[in-house]
Amino acid sequence: MVYGSSPDPRTGPLPPRSVESAKIVVAGGFGVGKTTLVGAISEIPPVNTEAWMTQAARTIDPLGEADGKTTTTVAMDFGRITLAPDLVLYLFGTPGQPRFWPLWDDLCRGASGAVVLVDTRRLDVSFPAVNYFENDSDVPFIVAVNLFDGISTHPLPAVREALRLPPEIPLTSCDARDRGSVARVLTEALAHTMRATAGPRPGALTTP
Repeated sequence: MVYGSSPDPRTGPLPPRSVESAKIVVAGGFGVGKTTLVGAISEIPPVNTEAWMTQAARTIDPLGEADGKTTTTVAMDFGRITLAPDLVLYLFGTPGQPRFWPLWDDLCRGASGAVVLVDTRRLDVSFPAVNYFENDSDVPFIVAVNLFDGISTHPLPAVREALRLPPEIPLTSCDARDRGSVARVLTEALAHTMRATAGPRPGALTTP
């Protein structure tokens, strides 16, 4: 699909622009809001591979304060959003349970960037996701604190320190239920990817 540009009266119609697409991974611990985030922004009915949580599963995947959760992602979430006439994002949400972590390598293959979603009420479940993208993946990522109930319980500098997040990794906050908030986070993830992958300008001097 291509989109045309508005004609310039001096030069006539501009050639159509092809649509660019990017794959964004939404990762994080169990129950941090990944499925909610994908569902809030997707312009198509999101594909969810969810299963009902049984009482036996709760002993394996404890949720603490998030006990209202009744289903869990067992493979991935998938959604799509057109951020601009010439830019489409495909969103892949990872399963959070440790037994499904081997799927992360497959879901991250070919990704342009990633958003690691964090729940400050259970910060411990976020360490493995941050560690994965820092040490086991070359996908540029940002970290977003999900504001459950729209409330920020800890200042971002304190969260950065608790996660031992390097200063070059962007840290922001969002409400995973709010479409505009999610769109802002995805835009930040793309901007970080562009900065992280930008090479030196042609002719620029480099230090040997």
